[in-house]
Amino acid sequence: MTALDKADTAVDTLTGGPRRRRVRTRRRLGAPLPLLLPALVGLAFLLLPLIALLVRAPWRSLPDQLTSTEVWQALQLSLVTATAATAVSLVLGVPLAWLLARTDFPGRGFVRALVTLPLVLPPVVGGVALLLALGRNGVVGQWLDSAFGITLPFTTAGVIVAEAFVAMPFLVISVEGTLRAADPRYEEAATTLGASRFTAFRRVTLPLIAPGIAAGSVLAWARALGEFGATITFAGNFPGRTQTMPLAVYLALQNDPAAAIALSLVLLAVSIAVLAGLRDRWMTAAS
Repeated sequence: MTALDKADTAVDTLTGGPRRRRVRTRRRLGAPLPLLLPALVGLAFLLLPLIALLVRAPWRSLPDQLTSTEVWQALQLSLVTATAATAVSLVLGVPLAWLLARTDFPGRGFVRALVTLPLVLPPVVGGVALLLALGRNGVVGQWLDSAFGITLPFTTAGVIVAEAFVAMPFLVISVEGTLRAADPRYEEAATTLGASRFTAFRRVTLPLIAPGIAAGSVLAWARALGEFGATITFAGNFPGRTQTMPLAVYLALQNDPAAAIALSLVLLAVSIAVLAGLRDRWMTAAS
């Protein structure tokens, strides 16, 4: 009998019976054929278009395609507007997420449904709604035009507004989920020690939910970068002013398919980078 067995025997004697050892094991079950075949077909359905994009990519002329003036204009505009839309989403979305997670008010569920509505709303419909609200003859747009001379449609600012409209719900959902998981007793302790609600939010809550804010910001930025429908409807497709990368892909597909493939590869690389940046938050949590 080894020393470990003797120790286990002594513990069993003191506790009055044998001790059960808990060993965490993961059972790996074989996939039944009726489930395996559709799963493989679904995997092929999702991967085949991406593989075709890589196979048909004009690798030899890719450097020339990516260094053209039109591509750089669209890429620069996309990066600037997506970053600005993410900043707008942060300024407006984080307080909105806190309101939904930390306060009780009548109709909170309905407000949450309205916040998530742009996730399922067709982007073109969102662009039409933005025109009716912020256009020159819109509900608010006519007042902005007459009082301040601000015109949003078919401008770079209009691109930012359209991208923020479709991207902000991603940040709100992420931050609200993080707030609900965070212990509110830390905020309550800060307020009992004399801190105001805003000070407790700034000094206590924000550091607690920083990972959720970071993840939501990345998702919002990626969604803004890939926005098409609301942008082309509300801001148009003017090179150098409102033509972002997705719009440039759409235009190039009609005249220069090689350039469209090159632009698509850039957006594919950005999407892969976003997934790589979020793998520690989602993928490892599920493994």
